[in-house]
Amino acid sequence: MPLRKRWSDAQEGKKGWKANYFEKLLGAMRSYSKFLLVSADNVSSKQFADIRMALRGEGLIVMGKNTMMKKVIRNNIQEFPEYEKVLPMLVGNVGFLFTNGDLKAMRDKIAEFKVRAPARAGAVSQVDVIIEPHNTGFGPDKTSFFQSLQIMTKINRGTVEIVSPVHILKPGETVGASEATLLNMLKMSPFTYGLVTEQCFDEGSVFEPAVLDITESDIRKKFMAGVTNIACVSLNIGYPTLASAPHSMANAFKRLVALTLSTGVMFPEAAKLKDRIENPGAYAASAPVAAVAEGSAAPAAKAEEEEEEESEASFGGDMFGGADDDSSDESSSEESSD
Repeated sequence: MPLRKRWSDAQEGKKGWKANYFEKLLGAMRSYSKFLLVSADNVSSKQFADIRMALRGEGLIVMGKNTMMKKVIRNNIQEFPEYEKVLPMLVGNVGFLFTNGDLKAMRDKIAEFKVRAPARAGAVSQVDVIIEPHNTGFGPDKTSFFQSLQIMTKINRGTVEIVSPVHILKPGETVGASEATLLNMLKMSPFTYGLVTEQCFDEGSVFEPAVLDITESDIRKKFMAGVTNIACVSLNIGYPTLASAPHSMANAFKRLVALTLSTGVMFPEAAKLKDRIENPGAYAASAPVAAVAEGSAAPAAKAEEEEEEESEASFGGDMFGGADDDSSDESSSEESSD
């Protein structure tokens, strides 16, 4: 086959592949109202296959070149004007995870497919990598390698031992060739790789993934904190608002009660409070009294038992006492007879 013919066929195949890709991405944009923008650095084809199988029927992953994705969006910006804000985010190895379901559930599902992998030179550290003190098992010939990385070691029983913790990498730092070699020598796999959610898109709104973790309780707390701040400011500057009105009414009522108690001019609510202050015993809660009564039932029973024992003891003492008196009477009668 002539070279020109093969080149022409390759170009036709490339055009067909691009057309299929454009149709697939445009169809996903029309079929789904939500998506996660995910980065796929260091994700293997096996991971992609497993994720696609797990998302079957719930979501669709569309990866591709950023230029191609931008071209599809720009060509259909009239139909999807909300996608214009997505264009600046198409940087790096990113793609779309389309869905009509819950975004949080999708994010948690793809997070299950992260796998550990050895450190590779040029990768960006995700976490703090600290090498703890331990015996490496390497011979003394490796001492110079550790010294080049400024790692303090000593020879213990013919092997190299790291004597202090070494903070070799921090988040965001690039893994160098020496660091990668060291971690592989120590058989450490500190990083995990998988699809990482970068941005979320829902009904035209773009937001950070952290928003997915906000609960109704968090929203309620934030709202109540805002209401409290408004009430405080309103009370401080003397400007009434719906948030401060209940507090203003309560403070006014307290002042009226204080004024009433000091002047003796009563109104029904103040009269009740005055009576409560003057006769606190009459307003004792019945529930605590009942609780005390129940709690004192056992001591009362014990007291009754003690009283019975005392009565029995006193009854026995009277009997013996009576017998002594009779014997003394008898002895006195005998003496008198004598």
